[in-house]
Amino acid sequence: MSAEHDRLAASHDDLAPWRLWGPYVSGRQWGTVREDYSADGNAWDYLPFDDAHRRAYRWGEDGLAGLCDRFGFFNLGLALWNGQDDRLKERLFGLTNGQGNHGEDVKEIWWPTDATPTHAYASWLYRYPQRAFPYAELLREAAVRGRADPEFELTGTGILADDHFFDVEVVHAKATPTDIVVRVTATNRGPHPAPLDVVLQGWFRNTWAWGRDDRRPTMQRAQQAQGSGAAVEFHHAWLGDYRIVPEGSPRILFCDNETDDLALYGTPSATDCPTSGLDQAVVHGNLACTRPDQGTKVGFWWHHDVLAPGASVTVGLRLTAAATAEQPAQEGSGAGADLRATAGVAHAPVAAPDDTPSDRVVEDRAQEADAFYAEVLADVHEDEDRHIARRAFAGLLWGRQLYRYSIGEWLEGDPAQPVPPAARRTGRNSRWTHLDIADVISMPDEWEYPWFASWDLAFHTLPLADIDPWFAKQQIELMVREWVQHPNGQLPAYEWDFGDVNPPVLAWATRMVHRIDGGTDTGFLVRVFSKLLLNFSWWVNRKDADGSYLFEGGFLGMDNIGLFDRSAPLPGGVRLEQSDATSWMAFYALSMLQIAVELARDAPGWDDVARTFFEYFLRLAGAMDDFGSAGVSLWSEQDGFYYDTLVHPDGTSEQLPVRSLVGLLPLIAVHSVHPVVLDEIGELIDEVEWTQRRDTALADALVHHQSHDDDRVTIALVPAERRTALYRRLFDESEFLSPHGVRSLSAAYRDGFAVDVDGARTSIRYVPAESDSGLFGGNSNWRGPVWMPVNVLLLDALRSYAAAEPDLQVEHPTSTGAGTTLGAVADDLRERLIGLFRAGPGGRRPGTPRWYPDGPLWDRQVTFSEYFDGDTGAGLGATHQTGWTALVAHLICHPGGLRD
Repeated sequence: MSAEHDRLAASHDDLAPWRLWGPYVSGRQWGTVREDYSADGNAWDYLPFDDAHRRAYRWGEDGLAGLCDRFGFFNLGLALWNGQDDRLKERLFGLTNGQGNHGEDVKEIWWPTDATPTHAYASWLYRYPQRAFPYAELLREAAVRGRADPEFELTGTGILADDHFFDVEVVHAKATPTDIVVRVTATNRGPHPAPLDVVLQGWFRNTWAWGRDDRRPTMQRAQQAQGSGAAVEFHHAWLGDYRIVPEGSPRILFCDNETDDLALYGTPSATDCPTSGLDQAVVHGNLACTRPDQGTKVGFWWHHDVLAPGASVTVGLRLTAAATAEQPAQEGSGAGADLRATAGVAHAPVAAPDDTPSDRVVEDRAQEADAFYAEVLADVHEDEDRHIARRAFAGLLWGRQLYRYSIGEWLEGDPAQPVPPAARRTGRNSRWTHLDIADVISMPDEWEYPWFASWDLAFHTLPLADIDPWFAKQQIELMVREWVQHPNGQLPAYEWDFGDVNPPVLAWATRMVHRIDGGTDTGFLVRVFSKLLLNFSWWVNRKDADGSYLFEGGFLGMDNIGLFDRSAPLPGGVRLEQSDATSWMAFYALSMLQIAVELARDAPGWDDVARTFFEYFLRLAGAMDDFGSAGVSLWSEQDGFYYDTLVHPDGTSEQLPVRSLVGLLPLIAVHSVHPVVLDEIGELIDEVEWTQRRDTALADALVHHQSHDDDRVTIALVPAERRTALYRRLFDESEFLSPHGVRSLSAAYRDGFAVDVDGARTSIRYVPAESDSGLFGGNSNWRGPVWMPVNVLLLDALRSYAAAEPDLQVEHPTSTGAGTTLGAVADDLRERLIGLFRAGPGGRRPGTPRWYPDGPLWDRQVTFSEYFDGDTGAGLGATHQTGWTALVAHLICHPGGLRD
């Protein structure tokens, strides 16, 4: 195997040396809940972008192409100045939720271009305008646009016309775990000469200003050992001693990572050289806010009067730990989560410095990255697909961020700071006082979603397992650790409301990751399964209001898919029984059944648990068919579709006849069992046969024995005749089947659809692109576009049905008269999804956001959007959702899916 595989084999711990340093700096820390100490909970306004360069953050850091240690004690990041901007470009700019006409919206252009799991090698590309960045124009234009208008993007300002930009590539390459080369290469892509300043900044996270830990790390100028110029040395109680040696002869300036109180509030600052000192020096020529010799923040400043058209310049530095025999023990670090994570660890791992020249380090690590992906993608034969997968993996790996949040401390406030408003005690996340995190977590998006979401994370783990199985498993286990999962069993949703309800997909992800990893780590299954038993009970106890086996749930991740806000209470005791909530629970029950069966193969004691989940699945399926005193079904025989249903206090019910993913989700609750497994779980099969004898009608509808070449048994929520009806809708190109995947709402509603709901007229319309609904901030849309995660679940289900009925012929697409097998249908859906990212005849990729220009400088880059236009496939929403959209790499690596 490759050198990177060897490093991974020695890195089965989050404090393993090769995992100590990585791209763990957030893409955005301002505007997050963690940094919000306001009375009204308006995080966007409490710490806005315009204040970020003058503020010392409390819980984390942000930056461009940031690199930091596992706990974010020391950070490195890129800053740029084109001679025109009013501030250093040291963090990504975007609109807040209230400023954007479709919610929060980053207004920058960048791509993660490569990475290995240990971050031994990584590269990142930023497109920096040569003219003044149009902050005011972007804000002004967004303010006059409504939901029906497209977003005003950076390319719309004309600032990048005629290639008036620098391409700035950042490379990280590790000689050893604690000897790291950072290289920056800037290329003038424009037709005219242009100036450029490059600043590499290093700073300590401020852990000393809050009254919880007054120790302060040190950083000062030093002379290089060979006497060839200045260097910087720093000491931190846990990290130990490091030296930073720059390439060439940059100007070295110091300041302090302290808030500029004078500029922000008109009150004296803790220092005369606050965190904005480097911005003052480079952009405004004010050196009075910097020092030449020491501080807690340093800038290495390379000034270039002019770069000719097509010319490039390369600068860099090397960060190296001192190979000391002893380092002081860490007694505290300013946050409870740090104390937990570093308990019993005297100091950070340190490797001896390496004398390999920096150029050679970069070259060697780049070659090893190629060798690593040659192994990972050995069975992928198309160059284009290998390129797509590698870019998807790069985005996933650059999307790992250090997430720090101790809600108990956040609610209480810090001793050296003003007491938080009393309203916080009963406000946002006040029921989650146990949550205490300082962990590296895979984020949905670097900027728009710089906080974890448990259901997003479940999908991330599949492609992660293809390159770093340990990290994939660790991410799943983290969600059920005692400092994350609520004591009542609930899993956290996302930081804006940890108590909201996301679809229960973690059990499915657990089993999928277990299979990708080779299916041998039963300890992982036991650890996760034991905690998921608590979560399953939470669902049963909290989300099945009357014990009918019909679940409410809430919006369940599909923000505005319904006629109204499904998380809001309904008037007059009316209850919404959700097709998708019940389907998710059936899916959950089957996933738990599958894990229990896997465990029972080696430990027969798990048989009883498996039978319990089988029995519960049957009850859920029966409820889907008929429930309540009125005997109204979620299934519409007339329409051949599942619908949500309103239940009134008197027991009467009414269906909400809207065809959306809500009604297709029952298809995902399916499990096709391999005969080898059947031989080892005879007691469960006895239970199936006994159930058939006891309740023939129920069993015939739910448990399907398909005897053919391999004698599989398939358990499915949807009986065969209903599946046929759903297939007609699903495979209809005028309804759900788009050229690039399955739409979230039927395109039959292009002209809108209105219905009376509880005496009031309400409507919904197919919207293939940006949202026209204000639900959940209006920056998400499940009323037409294609979403990768649910498409992958449907694709996985189709493969299970194909395994059960390999010879079954279905019409695909509907109304064409073309008959094909379900296996061929699954293959076609996979090709449609991957096709979003493949270059077309002119070079452009269908999934590229429509506002990106064409041309060789653009077409080579692969963009992983949050969701995709239901008609054209153009990328929409967040432009760096290499979280769940990275599932395309999973599809590329597993063309036939994962079978038992």
